[in-house]
Amino acid sequence: MLFSVPSSPHSHRVRIVLAEKDISVEIEDIDPDDKPEDLLHINPYNSVPTLVDRDLVLYDSRVIAEYLDERFPHPPLMPVDPVSRARARLALHRVEKDWYSLLDDLEGGDDARREVAAKQMRESLTASADVFAHKPFFLSDEYTLVDASIAPVLWRLLEWGIELPPEAASVERYAQSIFERDGFQLSLSEAERDMR
Repeated sequence: MLFSVPSSPHSHRVRIVLAEKDISVEIEDIDPDDKPEDLLHINPYNSVPTLVDRDLVLYDSRVIAEYLDERFPHPPLMPVDPVSRARARLALHRVEKDWYSLLDDLEGGDDARREVAAKQMRESLTASADVFAHKPFFLSDEYTLVDASIAPVLWRLLEWGIELPPEAASVERYAQSIFERDGFQLSLSEAERDMR
């Protein structure tokens, strides 16, 4: 079972991995302001997403995504060789530090903090345009967990009032190709479909 918030980028990341791997799981959509009591009993942080797989409970979206990739190895969403896998993990770390660190302010900050975070996101994505143009996927010829992590951020840009400048056209092209994937389309909640 996956406890998921329909509008959360963290929950969306996990739902993308589930859809890309065609994993069937019961998804319980919850209201982040009115979480079920049983969530607190299984997750000391009372956070979402939370995955329950038999006796295992996981509650960090990055940990859940990596677990799902290892538990259900086909298709693989991380490179097989150690060097490429390490590079993918560094890319995931940068996505967390550079973009996911801005989510709280983009989604719940006051106007001033939202504006600063939106500016940082726009500038960071624009500065990364060459990286998006380099390969069909983010630093890879194959779709990986990095792409599954970036997609929820890019999907929400318009919702956050972030328009990318023309020099970030490669980011827009990348986003469109990711959004057209069957796994991405299947991962969308109704709340997320309404964002665009």
